[in-house]
Amino acid sequence: MEKELRLTRREDFNKIYRYGKSAANQQYVVYSLPNPRIERFRMGVSVSKKLGSAVVRNRIRRVLKEIVRLNEQKIRSHYDFVVIARKPVVEMDYQAMEKSLMHVLKRAQMIRNPS
Repeated sequence: MEKELRLTRREDFNKIYRYGKSAANQQYVVYSLPNPRIERFRMGVSVSKKLGSAVVRNRIRRVLKEIVRLNEQKIRSHYDFVVIARKPVVEMDYQAMEKSLMHVLKRAQMIRNPS
């Protein structure tokens, strides 16, 4: 995932948590907030230490970023969003993670309308 598409600053995360809308399923929570100042979208990932060691957490983070990179054209522009991983993600394979993430993004109305 490109560097300019990442959310890194704590203030950005806190703003999205405070003012954004949330959607969730068993595996993920997504907070989203419109941001008309950006051209595409920006994404942040949060994986708690409760999910496992640094190796496990970083693997989850890398896989989520790859899923978003490959599905970039489906995700709405002008939004900031944060994906929070929940415990069931640890045992999931790539296809299940992708299906679940796309499901929760659809619930958060972050998927573009097919036109």
